[in-house]
Formats: sequence, C-alpha cells, structure tokens
Amino acid sequence: MSTFSSLPISNEFVANLKTLDYLEMTPIQEKSIPQVLAGKDIIAQAKTGSGKTAAFAIGILNKLNVKNYLTQALILCPTRELADQVSKEMRRLARPVANTKITTLCGGTPIVPQTASLEHHPHIVVGTPGRILKHLQKGSLNLGKLNTLVLDEADRMLDMGFLDDIKRIIDTTPENRQTLLFSATFPNQIKKISRTIQNQPVEISVESIHQESNIKQVFYEIEKHTRSTVLISLLQHYSPQSSVIFCNRKQQCKELAEELWSLGFHAVALHGDLDQKERDQKLVQFSNKSSSILIATDVAARGLDIKDLEAVINFELSPDPEIHIHRIGRTGRAGNEGMALSLFTPAEASKVNAIEDYQKSPINFASTTSLTPSSDRKIKPPMNTLCINAGRKNKIRAGDILGALTKNTNLAGKQIGKIDIFDIIAYVAVEQAVTKQALKILSDGKIKGRKYRVRKI
Repeated sequence: MSTFSSLPISNEFVANLKTLDYLEMTPIQEKSIPQVLAGKDIIAQAKTGSGKTAAFAIGILNKLNVKNYLTQALILCPTRELADQVSKEMRRLARPVANTKITTLCGGTPIVPQTASLEHHPHIVVGTPGRILKHLQKGSLNLGKLNTLVLDEADRMLDMGFLDDIKRIIDTTPENRQTLLFSATFPNQIKKISRTIQNQPVEISVESIHQESNIKQVFYEIEKHTRSTVLISLLQHYSPQSSVIFCNRKQQCKELAEELWSLGFHAVALHGDLDQKERDQKLVQFSNKSSSILIATDVAARGLDIKDLEAVINFELSPDPEIHIHRIGRTGRAGNEGMALSLFTPAEASKVNAIEDYQKSPINFASTTSLTPSSDRKIKPPMNTLCINAGRKNKIRAGDILGALTKNTNLAGKQIGKIDIFDIIAYVAVEQAVTKQALKILSDGKIKGRKYRVRKI
C-alpha cells in the first residue's frame, strides 16, 4: 500500500495524518484520493470500515480555500449518526487547515441554532437530506458556490426514500461541481443516478467480500419458536464482550432488548423511535464499553463505526445477501479476528443459499447441540457512563473532564475511558470499580471552575 506522503499534499497535512495513525492508505483511499485531488467525479464501492470518509475528506480539505467564506463542500449522509461521525473525522483531519468551519445539519435537533450557525457561512456542511433541504427552502443555506458534493452511503439514502430530496438539493448546486458518490452496493438505481448527476465518473471498486481468515462465520439452523433461546445460548457459549445483534424490525429490537435485560444482559436497542438524545446516549454507552450488546436494524446501524467489535449476530437473516456481507463486515476489522453468527429456520434456506452464492464460498454450518452455554459466563461491561450537564457550548473539552477526575485525586488516567462531548452534554466512561468515587468527585468538585450536575446512566 502507498503512504500518504506519496500524495501531492502538504507536509503539515501528512504530519497530522501520522498523529491520527493514518500511516498507509487503504485500497479505497489509494484509488480515490488521487482522483479527488485531480478534480474527477468518482463512483466508488467499498465495504464497511474501508476508510472511505478519509478518501473524500482528504481531497476536499486540500482543495479548500479557507479565506473564501462560502460553502464549498456538502456531504449528504443517510443518518444523523453517520453525519456526526463524518463531521468529527473531518474536524480531526482539518487540523492543519486553520480556521476551517464545518457545520452539521441533521433532523432531530433544533433548527434555530443551526440557522444562526449558518449566518457565518461554513466551508463544509455535513448533513441529512431532509434537514439540508429545509435550510435551502428557508434560505439559510446557499449552495450556489459549491465545489464538491459527496453522497455518502448512497444506496442507503435511496433505501430510506431520500431520492426526491437529493434531486431537489442537487438542483440548487452548480453544474460544474465535482460529485463523489460512495456506496456499499451498486444496484442499478445507483448507476442510473450517477449517469444523471456525474460527469464522466471514474468507477472504483475494492474487494467487498470479507476474508474468511478474518471473520469466523457460522450458521445455526433453528426452529422459529427457539430463536431467542438459541441466541442466549450463543451469548453464553461464546461470551463476546462486544456484539451487535441485527433484527429486521424495530419492534423486534425493543422486545429483544427487554428480554435480554430481564436475564441480566446489558443490552441497548437502536431503532427509529428514539429521539436524538436517546440515540446518542445508547451509542455512547456501547462504544465506551458501558454496554456489551447493541441491538439494531440495518437502517439504524448504517454508518456506525464501532471499533474492536468481537461478534455480529444475525437474529434474523437479511433477505439481501449484500446487506448480510455489510452486516458482518463490522467485525474482523484492521487485521483482528471476528465472529459472525447467524440463525435461520428451514423456511429461510433460500436466503442462506443466496449468501453462499454471493460470497462465492461454502457456508459453515454448526448444530445448536454443539453449544455449551453456561449461565456463569456473564457478559458484564467493564465500564459505567457518567453524564455531565455541560458540553461544547460551555467550552468543555475532554482534557477538562479528565483533569477534574484525576487532579489531586487517587484516580488514575487508565481508569477513565472514552469521553464524548456534545453541544450541551458530555459523557465519560469510568471503570466499574471506581464509579461511585468518580461520581462523587465530579458532583462535589468543579470543571473549569464551575459546578455541573452529574449522574450515572
């Protein structure tokens, strides 16, 4: 693989990439970034976790004119979670480009603060189609000088019914813009859209089938009424410390989470009925290791970047083999080994055959009788989450929270986990054993000279 220093980008940019552990380009980055820097339109296919955010972000940031306070790039994402994730990564990558303003515009959050933020035109806007369109209709967002448009997870945006909104948004942009289309799959509709919105795009595809050596994939045939029982046996047999369980319906997510909770498993469910604050909180709990199990539908989980995921469990198979490959690609990343465990009934045999044909390799079947579940194998998360009623708007940084917990106390930095900061709220993970102590320190003490309300969630 090529190094980032081989690209026509500044030394400062390469140095920042190194501090972020971007040492060698992934295949999608190696193929995409030179084309983006050259101003070409691209239509790119890559599996989950392939590094496609950096593939378009590096090109956009290196061409940015920060002295020109107009919106120069727009990244459209299917979900609020993905938009937030892309924004955070772009801000990290933009450190060498002083005074870069990146704004996130998504539904589920108040529109008035977003409108105020847009009065000082951001260089880059990341958002979901519905909210972007609303700002265009209000006149608070102007894309008349746009240089680059990115459709991220384009196939999922079509699945979610955003096609008409996307067309209306594109109608407000210049015809001579650069258009970058990234998609996990290439259905015919994606190719059709590409022909209407892109100019001689370079087609890029990297290996979308996951290597068997990285992911141990096992299928278990079950009777329909035993689905939950077998799932619990899988959890008590394999004891994954971090797993995502896929359901096909949001009601199923809710019911399964309640059932697992009643049995002592710390599970959180991600589905469309949650408001933004609830979604953020559940994702924080899972990503900071305060919850061991995340239950989600495909739409809710799309775009999630979850590190060190031990297992993906298909409570039900997806009817689309490409979606199945997309699901299991969340484990076994970055050279790590992962497990993909799937349940299916005899009536779902055609789905299994379709997956086998798509991945061009035989399915590994196992009998449920081979499982040796033990109720003693508790999947207990190592961390707890504390919630602080202060965030970015209070000028709170991660270092402020870490300092408040460790300065002049007997807490060690290694006992503090991930810190997530939002506009008006912050979350910090602490080891189970020091939760009470950490809660008392923050509740009795001050952060940057001020007292804030703190609670355990």
